[in-house]
Amino acid sequence: MQRSEDHRTFSASSESGVEPSAEQTASDVWARVKRRLRAELGEDIFASWFGRLEVDAVVEGCAYLTVPTRFLKSWIESHYSDRVLAVYRSEAPDVERIVIGVRNTLGRGETPPARRASEAPRATPAATIVGTSTESDAKPVSMPAPEPRGEASDLGGAPLDPRLTFESFIIGRSNALAHAAADRVAQSQNGQVIYNPLYLHAGVGLGKTHLLHAIGHAVRSQGRRVIYLTADRFMYGFVASLKAQTSLAFKERLRGIDLLIIDDVQFIQGKQIQQEFGHTLNSLIDAGRQIVVAADRPPADLESLDERVRSRLAGGLVVEVGALDEALRASILTTRIDALKQIHPTFEVGPSVVSYVARSITANGRDLEGAVNRLLAHATLTGSAITLETAEAAIRDLVRNREPKRVKIEDIQKLVASRYNVSRSDILSERRTAAVVRPRQIAMYLSKVLTLRSLPEIGRRFGGRDHTTVLHAVRKIEKALGEDNALSDEVELLKRMLQE
Repeated sequence: MQRSEDHRTFSASSESGVEPSAEQTASDVWARVKRRLRAELGEDIFASWFGRLEVDAVVEGCAYLTVPTRFLKSWIESHYSDRVLAVYRSEAPDVERIVIGVRNTLGRGETPPARRASEAPRATPAATIVGTSTESDAKPVSMPAPEPRGEASDLGGAPLDPRLTFESFIIGRSNALAHAAADRVAQSQNGQVIYNPLYLHAGVGLGKTHLLHAIGHAVRSQGRRVIYLTADRFMYGFVASLKAQTSLAFKERLRGIDLLIIDDVQFIQGKQIQQEFGHTLNSLIDAGRQIVVAADRPPADLESLDERVRSRLAGGLVVEVGALDEALRASILTTRIDALKQIHPTFEVGPSVVSYVARSITANGRDLEGAVNRLLAHATLTGSAITLETAEAAIRDLVRNREPKRVKIEDIQKLVASRYNVSRSDILSERRTAAVVRPRQIAMYLSKVLTLRSLPEIGRRFGGRDHTTVLHAVRKIEKALGEDNALSDEVELLKRMLQE
């Protein structure tokens, strides 16, 4: 209500010739930023992550933004902070950084300087600063703030998106296995539980959440009981039940269903919550009920989760949804364009443009969605045809902002060791068995192509080896990549995993 009153005050003062205040100007800029985010990312992504993102103040080149839950804060910071900053700076070039905080929390954090001496701000962000500064020293808040809606507290679960079905899922080489496993789970008859739990893992925007919703729709259509929960809803539901002294009912409700779907399990925090999550997994599996879980990494890499929970998750079928290859990206673009043509018949995108976008945007399906939305905006707002030149201009910042992540040699060693079932100490050791030599050479090759370290420095990081050893490894892997397609695909996957 405060914002409505501010808006009315602004209107009245404008009519009387009074200059708008800095806060009113910031609100106007933020409204334009949100409109641009909606146009670039699409309605689905915007509504999911940015609908409740608000501006609190803009002070000394820093925009202070707030969200209602810690989960939203973490997700936006991890996946969209650079995009928000870029869009904000396009509307307000004087903004050099953003701070995202949680509304109505008691965490210690950075407060807008202009408001420190006045009443308490709407948020005291425990935040990460994005831009030219460093991270705040704020103490993180371990639990998401309670949401105003009661969906999670009564464990009704999050709603299933009606568009995310098996019929709308586009299958390619990278996701065929995950799709087949999901379809098998969805079509299993009552009492016939397979692949329990089914664990899907992938990076952002590769389709794992789509498969979760598709399973939920298929099972629910059979008249069976389904609950779909994100990690933050599970955590909030459990904490709310403890406060209301209804934890027994919470547990019984969870354990009385046919299918439990948990998304983004990597965000589950807190010892007591993890214990309850583990008990829930055990109870449902022992009772023959199906569980489907999704995360951004394999169970073994969920360091924050209790070891027993990780072991239980790894005990079912673990499937990775791979990166989108170019053919699959082109199929996704074509499908999305065809769907929009039903609404905008004059929207035409030629095969050469589709091919160009598919080659240029390699990160995930969400960026492809954003690219199509930009092409549509150009076509409908200017009335001109989509050419290669206009497509290049429309998606330029999507491509330009994908700067490679700075990769550390230690990260390369850990990932390669995990993928080849050896330890990092094996890679650094003097062992010369085939099971260790090949992963070691691949790790050296990746260190050469993904970092700026010299050959002698790489050799020192690999157990004090000579630079000639590193050079031999690099040349051997380069030669093998030209002869072994499977190895080439594997190394490309490792590169993408390290750079995402």
